[in-house]
Amino acid sequence: MQDELLLMMPGPVPMPQRVRMAMTKQAINHRGPLFGEIYEDCVRMLKPMFGTENDIYVLSGSGTAAMEAAVGNFCVGKKIVSLVNGKFGDRLCKLSGHYGDATGIESEWGTPLDLTRLEAALEDGAEVVTLVHNETSVAIKNPAEAVGKLARKYDALFVMDCITSVAGDVVEADKWGADIALVGSQKCLAAPAGLSAISVSDRAWDQIAEKRPFYLDMEAYRKSGSKSPMQTPYTPAVPLFLALREACLIVEEEGLLNRIQRHRTMASAVRAAAAAWGIELFPVLNDMHEYSNTVTAMTMPEGITDSDFRGMVKKTGIEFSGGQDHLKGKIFRIGTMGATSAPEVLAVLAAAQHALTSLGFEVADDGVQAAAEVL
Repeated sequence: MQDELLLMMPGPVPMPQRVRMAMTKQAINHRGPLFGEIYEDCVRMLKPMFGTENDIYVLSGSGTAAMEAAVGNFCVGKKIVSLVNGKFGDRLCKLSGHYGDATGIESEWGTPLDLTRLEAALEDGAEVVTLVHNETSVAIKNPAEAVGKLARKYDALFVMDCITSVAGDVVEADKWGADIALVGSQKCLAAPAGLSAISVSDRAWDQIAEKRPFYLDMEAYRKSGSKSPMQTPYTPAVPLFLALREACLIVEEEGLLNRIQRHRTMASAVRAAAAAWGIELFPVLNDMHEYSNTVTAMTMPEGITDSDFRGMVKKTGIEFSGGQDHLKGKIFRIGTMGATSAPEVLAVLAAAQHALTSLGFEVADDGVQAAAEVL
């Protein structure tokens, strides 16, 4: 990979060679049995990653397409309450407003959600709750299980965006009461961008809207998915399905629990480096919120600009992310998703440490050494 940029971002992420090669195969008939077997294989392997026995469908569209499929099929005209403490919670809230009566329960980005206000909204008749489980814009993991319990208590549908936690952290959609759960292909799965998957419970199917999106009509996906072998209602992105299956096979071979532990260890190593440097982690936690195990957000040191810092690191062939929207220039984010492991983590930390010191920041201690001890 010496001539390739190493992406240490919260998606897209580096893809294993097997995944890349899967996309080079000759075209196949997407209405034939071979494609159906590929699709069924993806669904079979995705179910334990979601922690669900519910129906799963793969969409030819990014994670935002899955968001829209969730809201546009199952939340139309409903009173929706969206929990927001980052960019993607905000996106899900805005999307909800296109299809229903959406209200955002907003916290400062990177701070805990207010579940007291959530319960009050449910008491007031909210019919749907939306949540981003792993909010990568600020690297905080939100309390999905607690939110699910509240949704169940008031008989509300629970839509859980686990786009950046499936295959990288524990996701228990059924146990947590998630009626609809979502994943994106280019995150912890380490597949190419352009696919997403959605799981749908029986409770959600019972409430499907009469007027639904055309391309993202989940009733059409259910009808085509019931065929043997499975099909999609419209032409799928076949090369991406081939790559997704290969990525899922890699997860299966590694073992889901092993993969989750690897992600936890890598994130712990990055946090150890931050502590050694003397750089503050951005999220504010309480007893219900945790640091993300797939991306780490740190405050930008005073006197260092985002363009200088990340630009210097990029010259070494490594790229990580800055802040989004009003957090641009204020934080930086190092992703540890998918196929990455100790060598990639140490490489990005070494490059970041070199850039920090070159730009005049005095590190308190050797962050690379601290991370190596964790790894």
